[in-house]
Amino acid sequence: MKRKLILPIDRGSPLPIYYQLKEALKQQIESGALKPHDRMPSERELEEAYHISRMTARRALAELEAEGYIYRVQGKGSFVAEPKVRQGLLWLTSFTEDMRGRGMRAGAKVLRAEVVKDERVARRLGLDPAEEFVMLQRLRLADGKPMALETSYLRRHFCPGLEKYDFTDRSLYRTLQEEYGLRLGRAEQTVEAKVADEFEAELLGVKPGTPMLSMERITYLDDGQTPIEFVRSVYRGDRYKLYVELKRR
Repeated sequence: MKRKLILPIDRGSPLPIYYQLKEALKQQIESGALKPHDRMPSERELEEAYHISRMTARRALAELEAEGYIYRVQGKGSFVAEPKVRQGLLWLTSFTEDMRGRGMRAGAKVLRAEVVKDERVARRLGLDPAEEFVMLQRLRLADGKPMALETSYLRRHFCPGLEKYDFTDRSLYRTLQEEYGLRLGRAEQTVEAKVADEFEAELLGVKPGTPMLSMERITYLDDGQTPIEFVRSVYRGDRYKLYVELKRR
């Protein structure tokens, strides 16, 4: 069924037509007028409705796809994507806790679980280069779909044998507390933008060069001073966003 388009386009505006069209379509998605998995207007429909060039329509849709608002299906067109998962930055929570708190099923595909030495990680934690870690690398899933690639390094001294657990559906932080009596107190986290390399792209189901969120976190025990974990995570930029509330001093 052909969709009737009533999106405002001001040809007298200094803003490019493709940008106005993109923002108007984005507003329709964010307001719920266009719902997840609804078919988007095609390039041809946009071209005919607004008397614009096919290139203009294509650019608007391409930017919506790059920003994670829509996805393409070969031979069928573009569709509205699921809303991004939003993570607050105030509380120390695990991926499993984050997903369950949003009504999503958390899962993982365990790629590696082994005892290693890593001088770079040891330096980041201020430890002896000979420190041993349990390295756990997982492809994190939300409702069965790839969300992130996560590589954790945990000090083996505090959790010997951790590599023997099956973390396909098991929470790492809950295991640390229930099996080893370790209580986590705080963490220091950095976030930066990156693009997916070939390895990350293949695992996460995106094209190389796709925008990603890269996070590094050092987690401390409840004494606030003892580092227990270093973790690197790469999240799909089209499925995940960060949220923080700021207050003026």
